[in-house]
Amino acid sequence: MTAPPFSHRFIVFDVDGTLVDSQHTVVHCMGLAFAGDGLPVPEPAAIRGTIGLKLEVAINSLLPEPDEARAWQLVEGYRRAFFTLLDDPKHEEPLFPGTLELLDALDHPEVFLGIATGKNRRGLRRVLERHRLEPRFHNLKTADDGPGKPHPHLLETAMAEVGAEPGQTVMIGDTTFDVEMARAAGCAAVGVSWGNHAPEQLLRAGADCVIDHFSELEQQLVRMSGERV
Repeated sequence: MTAPPFSHRFIVFDVDGTLVDSQHTVVHCMGLAFAGDGLPVPEPAAIRGTIGLKLEVAINSLLPEPDEARAWQLVEGYRRAFFTLLDDPKHEEPLFPGTLELLDALDHPEVFLGIATGKNRRGLRRVLERHRLEPRFHNLKTADDGPGKPHPHLLETAMAEVGAEPGQTVMIGDTTFDVEMARAAGCAAVGVSWGNHAPEQLLRAGADCVIDHFSELEQQLVRMSGERV
């Protein structure tokens, strides 16, 4: 088998807003959590701006005044709403166009695939099970595994597990938190334009590029590999 046409050997994906169109789910569940606790529901744009952070961090930032104890209370309300929604067979949380085709194209013995997400492990596994994606990834890093984005811990531990160097690793994500995490870990970062943060935000945060469809990713990885030579 020929080697991949790019130098990256570890490709790590965010989930919400990158692989899975979950924006409506997050906004809905956050609204239920706040309303259930007698609080004003944050604007959808404000909620979307926190997607990717650890849930307790996102909620605390949305409170009228930071309150860690209340944030944890709201976390429980959010999770109840989230898993109730996932148990509904009519609930749809589709993959973004081109996701399966991309993962097929990246299926190569010399390429490792990973996930780094702000979801907890239980929530991530439920989403991956629904789409039958878990076997495609070599490791899964979640909010349960230590400091969340934009701290580099998730990427650093993921790289250590597969034996990849920062120069061989690229993070694919839709938020500045993904890009900042990649940069802090010394890795490349590719933004996607269809998620929760605007392309110009991703570029300002340090993304190497922003793609409009997953079909563009391999070409961009080849270009980035040539620039590193």
